[in-house]
Amino acid sequence: MGNALILLVDDEPNIRETVSFILEMEGFPVATAEDGEDGLEKIRALRPVVVLLDAMMPKRDGFDVCRTVKADPELAGTKIVMLTALGQKADQEKGHAAGADYYVTKPFDEEELLALLRRLTV
Repeated sequence: MGNALILLVDDEPNIRETVSFILEMEGFPVATAEDGEDGLEKIRALRPVVVLLDAMMPKRDGFDVCRTVKADPELAGTKIVMLTALGQKADQEKGHAAGADYYVTKPFDEEELLALLRRLTV
């Protein structure tokens, strides 16, 4: 994995803890942010390879963060995986329309998520 940093942006502390633990056990370097505004600042500062982005968050929702990142030429190459409880087809379409590379619904399959992240960080 090397230094392929993954940024996890989620307003739920237990999700941040659990997902960070899973990723760290697999050897991924992980940073976290607790809302969309914080997430955007950390994307700009840390330049993660992949962002795991919740949709429903205070300050800025994940769709807005995703659109902002994909519209910025310096950040547009950042891979964004929406990781959210919003599982309706319309939500998934909204995520892809915002520029998300992948859309994963909670509760997620741990092995599937890890396999996806391995592919995105090579």
